[in-house]
Amino acid sequence: MNAALSDNAFNEPRGPVHRSSTIFPESAERRPFSRSDEGSAAERIVGDSLAWRAVLKRATQVAATETTVCVHGESGTGKEVVARCVHSLSPRRRGPFIAINCAALPEQLLESELFGFERGAFTGAQQLKPGQIELAAGGVLFLDEITEMTPAAQAKFLRVLQEREFMRLGGTRPIKADVRVVAATNRDLREAVARGEFRADLYYRVNVFDIHIPALRHRRDDVSALAARFLREFAQAPGGRRVELTPEALDALVKYEWPGNVRELRNVLERATIVCENGVIDGRDLSLWPVPPSTGDTTDIEVLERRAIERVMHEVDGNKAKASRQLGITRTQLYIRLRKYGFAAS
Repeated sequence: MNAALSDNAFNEPRGPVHRSSTIFPESAERRPFSRSDEGSAAERIVGDSLAWRAVLKRATQVAATETTVCVHGESGTGKEVVARCVHSLSPRRRGPFIAINCAALPEQLLESELFGFERGAFTGAQQLKPGQIELAAGGVLFLDEITEMTPAAQAKFLRVLQEREFMRLGGTRPIKADVRVVAATNRDLREAVARGEFRADLYYRVNVFDIHIPALRHRRDDVSALAARFLREFAQAPGGRRVELTPEALDALVKYEWPGNVRELRNVLERATIVCENGVIDGRDLSLWPVPPSTGDTTDIEVLERRAIERVMHEVDGNKAKASRQLGITRTQLYIRLRKYGFAAS
């Protein structure tokens, strides 16, 4: 291996954590970027490129406050990792970190998950159920893909940020919302507002402090460190084995455009670990599509995205649920892209 990283694990928040991410490495000791907080969790996230260190600096700057944070970035870049970093460095680190994917739940279920419900609020509500806002009291509520929240849910959640209170479905009295909100999106919020898909007043409440995560192709210096961390992770898993990358394979990883970002890198290496021979991954073991020279044009990005979708759909034999998980997008977003690129979406 050309890349070397410490095996130290990311310091998880001391409070309860719900829906732990299994996609990204939540840790690896790196050269500290913040000498004043030598034991901080931010130092233990994989990556030491200037672009990634700038992300961690912004996360550290806002962590000690109660400010609402919005994390922007393409699918698979590590938005939840950054959200957990903010939580672990904040005064709320002993409280829970609760994550909700707004794109994964239909409207009624999303509202009941967020706000909870009283007994008899609707058919089947046979007992009181606290919502995730309540359960996140004293900690952080992470809203992933917040732009997928329905207009009705947006209006109700606006009150949580404005008045710091909410009501359960079917409830008659307000409940104080003792939570810090960290939102994430892979879309341009301002464009969503312009198209009428996201409330302007909610935009100003959510986007108080923004953190933009660059795509992996814009921080190639981190690829070798991430690859090293993933290979150690696979080796430590049940049935895992220790493997190494040839210099040619590592060079191919660094030069690839990674339309699926860190999530795609992990999936590519996991597959290569299984198919490689004699514990060595070479270029033939990497399921990478040939990449045309980039001109910075939108067309190049669309070509890469189309190829990534085509490859993943082939690998999962057309299973759209598996494909959407592997690509790091919702099933709805996958259907949109399948139609866009002329694939059968049925």
